[in-house]
Amino acid sequence: MELGNQTHISEFILLGLSEEAELQPLLFGLFLSMYLVTFTGNLLIIMTIGKNSHLHTPMYFFLSNLSFADICFTTTTVPKMLVNIYMQNKIITYEDCITQIYFFMLFGHVDNFLLTVMAYDRFVAICYPLHYLVIMNPKFCGLILLSSWLFSNVNALLQSLMILRLSFCTKLEIAHFICELNQVVKLACSDTFLNNLVMYLATGLFGVFPLTGILLSYIKIVSSIMKISSAGSKSKAFSTCGSHLSVISLFYGTALGVYLSSAVTPISRATAIASVMYSVVTPMLNPFIYSLRNKDIMQGLRQLFN
Repeated sequence: MELGNQTHISEFILLGLSEEAELQPLLFGLFLSMYLVTFTGNLLIIMTIGKNSHLHTPMYFFLSNLSFADICFTTTTVPKMLVNIYMQNKIITYEDCITQIYFFMLFGHVDNFLLTVMAYDRFVAICYPLHYLVIMNPKFCGLILLSSWLFSNVNALLQSLMILRLSFCTKLEIAHFICELNQVVKLACSDTFLNNLVMYLATGLFGVFPLTGILLSYIKIVSSIMKISSAGSKSKAFSTCGSHLSVISLFYGTALGVYLSSAVTPISRATAIASVMYSVVTPMLNPFIYSLRNKDIMQGLRQLFN
């Protein structure tokens, strides 16, 4: 395909996870099942927390918002992928691509902030239990949540709008199942220095700082738990953090792996397949991690069904 500058483009081509025709029905069934499980599982978490007054605490308040963000996160990408597979059409319009980038970044960053806030919540609960309700009061929790959505929205909007300044070549194939910001920028024929600069700064602000906050919170948590003399109390304290640590490991481990590998190696379908872990698999597993290891959620689920 001949390369050339084209300022006003109308569409991109999403190559997806595989071009093999015999794999398409399998991929369609797999991702449809994962999306339905994600939607249903996270919706049950939201309904359970909303319906049970004993779950109206800061920890479960943030968990219900995390479940909502996870539903929106997967809804941004998976339905479009399913439509493309079913219609055997890999095209996504320029406008839809920019919109998908915006919402993918918005809900991804909200997830990121909420996981950080939940780490801080566990830090206060374990290190300052007598002051927990005073520190994590409803006004403070609401302010943190609003700030998470606000900062995520500003970053997503800024980076999406900055794509509008780029001109693209006629080769507009994206080796991914979504319009991923980094890959779209790499398709541009015009100067992308400013876009890359903003991306790297955003990665530092919205990636490194939250992760540092999580690590510092858990260093303090472990230090406080190790000072507890009772083995039973230690086990109980660690158990309250187990689910959150599992989700953090899944989300950050896979996300960092994808972005670090894409920074040092050419973009390939392997990166797209790896990104399925944090964008689809992690939101699907979150309800199971938080419910199967949490007696309060399990009790609330039984009351909901009864």
